[in-house]
Amino acid sequence: MSSTKQPYPAEEFTEIEDFKSVMRTAIRDNRAQRSERLRKEAGQDFATVLLTTPAIKEANVVAAYTSRAGEPSTLPLLEYLSALGKTILLPVLGAGLQRDWAQFISVEDLEQRAPGRPPEPSSPTLGAEALERADAIVVPALAVDTSGTRLGQGGGWYDRALANARDDAFLIAMVYPEEFYDASEQPLPRESHDRPVGAVATTTSWQLLPSEGL
Repeated sequence: MSSTKQPYPAEEFTEIEDFKSVMRTAIRDNRAQRSERLRKEAGQDFATVLLTTPAIKEANVVAAYTSRAGEPSTLPLLEYLSALGKTILLPVLGAGLQRDWAQFISVEDLEQRAPGRPPEPSSPTLGAEALERADAIVVPALAVDTSGTRLGQGGGWYDRALANARDDAFLIAMVYPEEFYDASEQPLPRESHDRPVGAVATTTSWQLLPSEGL
């Protein structure tokens, strides 16, 4: 789980957001060291691991996301889920980062609608409440710790979107092995609005986290 490449600030912060900002910068710098080839290979590994989780194997509807530059590729996962006949919901960002979802059609159909935004499907939008249909939700993250605390990209999109998730939905975050932290030694900062996750997947394995994250 731990790695010599695992960044964690030694200084103390009076503001949680300052702590988060330092962590995000360090983790993004680490991710930038990976080549596109390695990110694609990691995408295959993540997909293999995620497809071994019982909740995803049994799910009829899976909410996932399309990766952006610098993130491990989620395209293999989307293709595998589609081949299994599952309904896949992907985020669609409206005006002012409005939360919405649409159904995945194919990798070829995905298109970046605006600079900096992840590719989106062309299918009709279904509304923010469509997330209630998801039995399992694969959530992006920069880091996760063993208590279920998730460090996101900073926009708060998922924390707000997950308000529409069912209480019994399986929430699992995708991070590289060195981005999975031991909360007893290096806890990630969590604020009241931060939604914890119930499981974490790396390129080598997945793990259930404490019930508070479920």
